[in-house]
Amino acid sequence: MKKTIIKVSAIFAMMLLSFGVFAQNPPHPNGGGDPGSGNTPVGGGAPIDGGLTLLLIMGAAYSSKKFIKLNHQEKI
Repeated sequence: MKKTIIKVSAIFAMMLLSFGVFAQNPPHPNGGGDPGSGNTPVGGGAPIDGGLTLLLIMGAAYSSKKFIKLNHQEKI
């Protein structure tokens, strides 16, 4: 019974908190100026390569650790 109350409360809280989240319109390209007045890309200029590479390396290391641990347990 206690688990059910906790689950229902958590779902209700998520539903209640989601009402305050509204999407915004995307910004106009080139900072809102005329279409030919700047060289800003439409999607923005944020680099994602450094963080993405680090995330992939950490994921590969974690999964290999889990795989080795699982194989070691099966052999015993």
